[in-house]
Amino acid sequence: MSQNGYPDRSHLPTSPGVYIFKDAKDGVIYVGKAKNIRARVANYFTKSGDGRPKIAELRERVRRIDFIVTKSETEALVLESNLIKRHRPRFNASLRDDKSYPYIVVTTGDEYPRVYATRGSHDPRHRYFGPFPSSGSVHSTIDVLNKTFRFRKCRGPEPGRRSGVPCLNYHIGRSAAPCIGAISKEDYDQIIADVIAFLEGRVDHLIREREAAREMDFERAAKLRDELSALTHVRDRQQATIATEDSFDAFGAHAEGESACVQVFAVREGQIVNRDSFLLDNYGEAPAGAVALQFVPQYYGFGNAVPREVLVDAEESEEALVPHEAHLSELRGTRVEVHRPQRGDKRRVLEMAEKNARMGLEHEKLIEESQRNRVASTLDALREELALPRLPVRIECYDISNTMGTNSVASMVVYEGGRPAKDQYRRFKIRTVEGADDFASMAEVIRRRLQRLAEGDEKFAQVPDLILLDGGKGQLSAVAPVFGELGVGMDLPDVPLRSLAKRDEEVYEPGRPEPVILRRESPELYLLQRVRDEAHRFANTYHRKVRGQAMTASVLDELPGVGPTRKKKILEHFGTPEAFLEASLEELEAVPGLPGRVAREVHARLHR
Repeated sequence: MSQNGYPDRSHLPTSPGVYIFKDAKDGVIYVGKAKNIRARVANYFTKSGDGRPKIAELRERVRRIDFIVTKSETEALVLESNLIKRHRPRFNASLRDDKSYPYIVVTTGDEYPRVYATRGSHDPRHRYFGPFPSSGSVHSTIDVLNKTFRFRKCRGPEPGRRSGVPCLNYHIGRSAAPCIGAISKEDYDQIIADVIAFLEGRVDHLIREREAAREMDFERAAKLRDELSALTHVRDRQQATIATEDSFDAFGAHAEGESACVQVFAVREGQIVNRDSFLLDNYGEAPAGAVALQFVPQYYGFGNAVPREVLVDAEESEEALVPHEAHLSELRGTRVEVHRPQRGDKRRVLEMAEKNARMGLEHEKLIEESQRNRVASTLDALREELALPRLPVRIECYDISNTMGTNSVASMVVYEGGRPAKDQYRRFKIRTVEGADDFASMAEVIRRRLQRLAEGDEKFAQVPDLILLDGGKGQLSAVAPVFGELGVGMDLPDVPLRSLAKRDEEVYEPGRPEPVILRRESPELYLLQRVRDEAHRFANTYHRKVRGQAMTASVLDELPGVGPTRKKKILEHFGTPEAFLEASLEELEAVPGLPGRVAREVHARLHR
């Protein structure tokens, strides 16, 4: 630290690159890009603090400044976007729950590509379209696509089933069945090219093709008519025409407090073919134009089609927009212009996007307010029904999972304000209980949790307003004495304990013989069920992982020619036990340091 209490900046270079602000816990709290890292960082520590209201708070929290030097501003822009996605820094504007947005993927990396919805990580070999605002819009789009373009729907990189018999989709006209050679590779590639054209918004081009084909091919006229009808319906539903025949994306943003909304209007050949809305966390309270500009590389970073022009209402000089243009031009393969239109139809579309962003944020605030009121009402009713000493803002629920007493594990899930707080979930391996004794296992877990609370462990420091057990009287009777045991000599806070019996959804309380019966359709019971079911899911997921590891270790111990070194290499190569157990002979032969003879023997043993 320097003399004025701020981090030392003398080590910062004057090169282009990315600067990373870290707090006292070495967590990333802000990422920025700069043409001159040292000069840009210096702006944050002037009296004005670059004008943004939260810069003073950011300045006080910074304890260390890291940097990554790049060759150019364009590389810095891409790196900044990637680091924001990875670390989700508090002071950067970033998508809320960006992992949950659905995409349509066209697996162009496969010989015979598939088309399906995904929320998972993105493979650079494939093309991704989206993100879409809801799973419903994704699935309706895929349904229209599959009625028109007969791409295969079977799973995996290779088409077909083991039996070699074509699936039902082939017989109902929903698959071209490349698995049996019913279509040539060239014709299937054309189907995929049409799918991509559709997803890029070039619907008119496809309509013209089908109109021409219908006039020439009378035998296929009915099929072509249906395809034409589906395509026209999509175009008419999406289309709004403007005077220009250009193609561009307009990024309109509205920022208010710590929230922001960005709306992207896609215009293709003079028609507004799509509009997507995204909610962003904006704790740093960056202005709307800066939020929109920062969102541009995030939006195109997942393989979205890049148009010839991108419109953003950002108060940036032309020089500052050059890195964005260079980055998008590289993604597109031809020159892309990023600018702020002053007049005409393009200005009108951008203003329309900004207006919709403002309305989208207002609508979201109304929804959040309504939801907060509903949650508060539900928690208050739950407090009254279960005779709790305070509002159950933080609910912790526990469940046990094992297979006939083996590989016993437990889960702890946390709901705060009626929503899952997944970063606070915890998992336990049962240490002291032998066999299938869920009661004793539950007592062990609660004892460990309360001990960690009493010891001041940071991971267990928050006091629950309610501990809920997945089970009935048995689990409750086993756990209740733990509170008395630990209460002697330990400064434990008062934590209410209840259990939820699955069969009749009865809530049991220590010292009360009769259960509390919540109304079947009540929000209070629905909340408890959600929490209980999540604990059950989380426990089962962990149990499957532990069981799989144990099974794999056991199987590996019995394999011919596999000692400790090769065992380690196999596990490192496949990453997960499941992947190893399902590996093909070719995949086993690819393990470094595993001779072909041993790989064949291992495969034979696994699949005997």
